[in-house]
Formats: sequence, structure tokens, C-alpha cells
Amino acid sequence: MSDIKEGVKAPNFSGVDQNGDTVKLSDFSGKTLIVYFYPKDNTPGCTMQACNLRDNYALLLDKGFAIVGVSADTEKKHQGFIEKYDLPFPLIADTEKVMINQFECWGLKKFMGREYDGIFRKTFIIDGEGMIIKIFEKVKTKHHTQQILEELED
Repeated sequence: MSDIKEGVKAPNFSGVDQNGDTVKLSDFSGKTLIVYFYPKDNTPGCTMQACNLRDNYALLLDKGFAIVGVSADTEKKHQGFIEKYDLPFPLIADTEKVMINQFECWGLKKFMGREYDGIFRKTFIIDGEGMIIKIFEKVKTKHHTQQILEELED
């Protein structure tokens, strides 16, 4: 049975972002945090998702959200991705897959009849007390902000 579910305390994560700075759950105390896990920088779905969050960043900030992206890409790849698409939020370089495993975002995937281990695209909404209030396992990359806001306004 999964330890990661809505209504439980989020893993007390710590990771390194594109600038080599440490990003921790405690940095967001009192804020609602969007932590989104994605497979790879500069791929179509991941770019759409990041750009949707970028395009709605001011709205999300106004509503009290902070955003952190996580993938297994390196700091250098994240720097290039951020520069290319002008992303205003940090991306954690989880090359050792510590956070990815903490949040149960690694496992067997299927694509075009092929099976392989990879990162699941998932988003976690964590409240200011560190509790997981919502998990998105079916992320709408083009409309992710709308998906988050609609779900949380219910």
C-alpha cells in the first residue's frame, strides 16, 4: 500500500536546484506548494506543462502558491531549460532519484508497446503545514494550472 496519499504529511524533502541551491519543504512553510514531477527537460509534454505553469505564474502567486519542478535531469540541463523557456520557478535536479522515490514517482512505464522504468508525471499540492492535499496522477500538460485551480476550488 502506498504511503503517499492525500491527507498525509509530505516527505520532508531536500534537493538541489539549477543554481546548486538547496530547496527544502520547510522553505515553503505557510505557503501552498505545487511540486510537480516530470520525465525530462525539453520534451514536448514537459515543455507544455512548464510553460503552462510559467504563463499562469502571477495568477498562482496571487492565490498563494509556490512552484517547484523535479526531474532527474542535471543542474546544467535545468539551467538551459529555464533559460530557453524563461521559467520563473526552481527545478530540482534529482539525479539520484531521492525525491522521485520519496514521492513514489518512479516505476514501470509503457509507451508504444515498450516497457521501461521511468519518472511518472505527477503533481502534489502541499499545504502550508506540510500535508498533501491533492495528488494529480493524470496531469493535463496544456491546462495544468486550470486543472489545479478547478480541483482546489471545489
